[in-house]
Amino acid sequence: MPGLLRGVARTAVIAGTATSVSNRVSRRQAGRWAAQDEQHYQEQAAQQPAYQAPPPTAPAAGLDMDAKLAQLKDLGDLKEQGILTEAEFQVQKDRILHG
Repeated sequence: MPGLLRGVARTAVIAGTATSVSNRVSRRQAGRWAAQDEQHYQEQAAQQPAYQAPPPTAPAAGLDMDAKLAQLKDLGDLKEQGILTEAEFQVQKDRILHG
């Protein structure tokens, strides 16, 4: 029986050591892979062009201008009728023209 116990104990020590070494190797390898992945992603990011916003498009001149002209005409009519003062007219005109 003492020989059997000694054999079991020796096997347990060897198995524990093997597990410990295996875990250490696995962690070290995972760290290397993570470093390689990070380097790979950085290289890919450096190679890809940065996103650029598209240039602003000019508003549809005909439609936008027609709407502004109609608003200015209505505004002028309100001023002529005495509904708007000169100051109110100027403020609204600037709002229409400069958005």
